[in-house]
Amino acid sequence: MAITTIVTRSKNGQWINEVDGAPELSRSYTSRDEAIEEGEALAAEHGARHEIEHSEPTGTITDGGAPDDA
Repeated sequence: MAITTIVTRSKNGQWINEVDGAPELSRSYTSRDEAIEEGEALAAEHGARHEIEHSEPTGTITDGGAPDDA
């Protein structure tokens, strides 16, 4: 399957590269700059478009799960 777009965005306090067409290549990063650099490199390697969703990082990494009741 062809990679068409790589989107760099903030998600749950981390920066991620979501790879359309090859989700197994999607990765997360602790810094925005690192995610953008890697997203650009991956896009160039596969001839894909790189998009950056601009948002302010929250500074909090969450896993999206519910807290334990114990």
